[in-house]
Amino acid sequence: MSRENNSLIPQPGCLYVVATPLGNLADLSERAISIISQCDLVACEDKRTTGNLFKHLGVKKDLVAYHEYNENTQAAPLAEHLKEGKSIALISEAGTPGISDPGFRIVRECRRKNIPVIPIPGPSALITLLSVSGLPTNGFLFVGFLPSKKSARIKFFKEYSQFDYTIALYESCHRIEKFLNDVFETLGSDRYIAIGREMTKVYETFHIATVGEILERLSTVSLKGEFVVLIAPAKYQL
Repeated sequence: MSRENNSLIPQPGCLYVVATPLGNLADLSERAISIISQCDLVACEDKRTTGNLFKHLGVKKDLVAYHEYNENTQAAPLAEHLKEGKSIALISEAGTPGISDPGFRIVRECRRKNIPVIPIPGPSALITLLSVSGLPTNGFLFVGFLPSKKSARIKFFKEYSQFDYTIALYESCHRIEKFLNDVFETLGSDRYIAIGREMTKVYETFHIATVGEILERLSTVSLKGEFVVLIAPAKYQL
């Protein structure tokens, strides 16, 4: 392991991709705390969320906004800071940057310019649900957020209806019922799925059952928060 990868002290000219808690702040690693506390700059998706995290840690540091609306314009300037010898920690609102969150463009820019990119691994909503779902994990396809249009979602479900591995994706509280109805319509009421909501938080909830059963359950429970959804292969039985 190189000195840069092993150190708890940020090294000059390195981009650190830092995973942060999904909800429970105790999930932040010692290494992550050390890196974000001492790096020259913190590029974050949401200043308010990161500010609350820093308040909890007792860290005071200026934050640079790096989110989906300015990724294209911020990637190059941040890379220039790195070329000048500054260390930067990249943080998303929660979980691992770059996994359906901002991060891809700055990492790509660094790779193009031979700037070291160092992962500080930790929480990931996708992996968190996979690990406790009981659905097959020998292989999976992660597709992020599906299109908002019903016709596009239906097309996707039909195309992957006989996929041999688990399908993993994210969905918002505003579309989760429509999404599940599309699964019901195209894949059948007996297709097994797993849903994780508010994971690691006070109201953490898991639903692992057929889509027909879960639709019934969700009609009587809160649908606030972000959802992670897993769709089992066609012949899977829990």
